[in-house]
Amino acid sequence: MTKPASLPATIDDTVALLKAGDYVSDRSLATVLFLALRMGRPLFLEGEAGVGKTEIAKVLSRVLDRRLIRLQCYEGLDVSSAVYEWNYAGQMMAIRLAEAAGETDRARLSEDVFSERHLVKRPLLQALEPDVAGAPILLIDELDRTDEAFEAFLLEVLSDFQVTIPELGTVKAAAPPIVIITSNRTREIHDALKRRCLYHWVDYPDSQRELAILKARLPDAPARLTKQVVAFVQAIRKEDLFKLPGVAETLDWASALVELDAVALDPAIVSDTLGVLLKYQDDIARIQGSRAKELLDQVKAA
Repeated sequence: MTKPASLPATIDDTVALLKAGDYVSDRSLATVLFLALRMGRPLFLEGEAGVGKTEIAKVLSRVLDRRLIRLQCYEGLDVSSAVYEWNYAGQMMAIRLAEAAGETDRARLSEDVFSERHLVKRPLLQALEPDVAGAPILLIDELDRTDEAFEAFLLEVLSDFQVTIPELGTVKAAAPPIVIITSNRTREIHDALKRRCLYHWVDYPDSQRELAILKARLPDAPARLTKQVVAFVQAIRKEDLFKLPGVAETLDWASALVELDAVALDPAIVSDTLGVLLKYQDDIARIQGSRAKELLDQVKAA
């Protein structure tokens, strides 16, 4: 039997753990993650899209060698999609077979129909199951896309790490999963849910940390290009745009420039590839042309 990977013993160990997964963290994030792991509390991460919230759960899964169970939230998400549902076709088949065999004991038939073999387990229920590799990483991604009714349901899961199935009873985790919840803050999450979590706002990185991220993720990229990309993105984030580029867009843009064999930024290549960095036409139109050249001149003069 494989021994589960041990959790970090200090904040420095947590920084090193994330770094082993090519995630460059600031100390405040490492601190709250360390506390969430030590205290067995869910970690609630808010921030703009693309700043690296979801990646934390993926990195933990890789470096701790734990199963990652992801619940992608969306409007209208309900219990049948998030927790469990019954295999109605299988249940009907069991009833037909019982009738054909002359089974008349309704209690026994009901027990068979609502048994675990007809239960379809969704992410939240899967996360409560034991695992020889250690408790899984449960990622509840973009919780702000769901409604308040689903939030209310999550309270039992996050408080006691259990789910009640009326036909079977209560399923409780022997070892609570490591829970990471993310939100892009398109709406406010209720205080009752936040109280059950440790909280951290994941902000855009400063230039030094963003440069370290690019070096970790794209070690073969030309050093001059990497520095200019970071400086240009940092400058763009000061502009009045509908959607500022996150770290994910910075990485995509740098990767695209490497694919184009660029060794440095110039007005033509910036103009041609802005659609990799910016995702709205109004933002592209605002930056493209003379403004892009001004920002590029500032980058090169710095």
